[in-house]
Amino acid sequence: MQALVERARDPSYPAEIVLVLSNRPDAAGLAFAKEHKIACAVADHKIYAGREEFERSMQLLLELHRVELICLAGFMRMLTPWFVGQWQGRLLNIHPALLPAYRGLDTHARALADGVKIHGCTVHFVVPALDEGPIIAQAAVAVLDSDTPASLAARVLLEEHAIYPAALACAAEGRLRVEGNRVYINEPAALPMSLRVPFGL
Repeated sequence: MQALVERARDPSYPAEIVLVLSNRPDAAGLAFAKEHKIACAVADHKIYAGREEFERSMQLLLELHRVELICLAGFMRMLTPWFVGQWQGRLLNIHPALLPAYRGLDTHARALADGVKIHGCTVHFVVPALDEGPIIAQAAVAVLDSDTPASLAARVLLEEHAIYPAALACAAEGRLRVEGNRVYINEPAALPMSLRVPFGL
């Protein structure tokens, strides 16, 4: 989230961060957003009778702030098909693995346990199934013999901070086209030099 906010401060960036919405009142991102004079809202899932009431509350807040695209960042709750359907093609997520490998949690430890040589991160459109959906961008890092889950996570995070803002920019400019489960970019995308996997694979 912080990476998206920092990039969006550039006047030439095609998206504006208009709201930081959390389901946790103590989320650190809320304090960061307030410091940067970004509107904040909390829909604490614990106070609602069920998922439908919780998501309808979020929907009202998003509509109130005229949100056009949603970027999930550290949001650890499954969204219902109803909510995902409201935002089809406008709901992005970042996942710390090269999907479709290592869906779910503890991705870095699992990658090390499996002895993989390449790991990374993925930006994708959200669908109701966990960590699935058309892939917008991926970045890969080499796995070192000396890696721990923490050291590997730190290198992957640098790539997340590069590809998520780039993916959001393409979405905001209307340059992403989905056919089946593949995402195409209508024009060549300018990407950070650290990106090792071509954008949009």
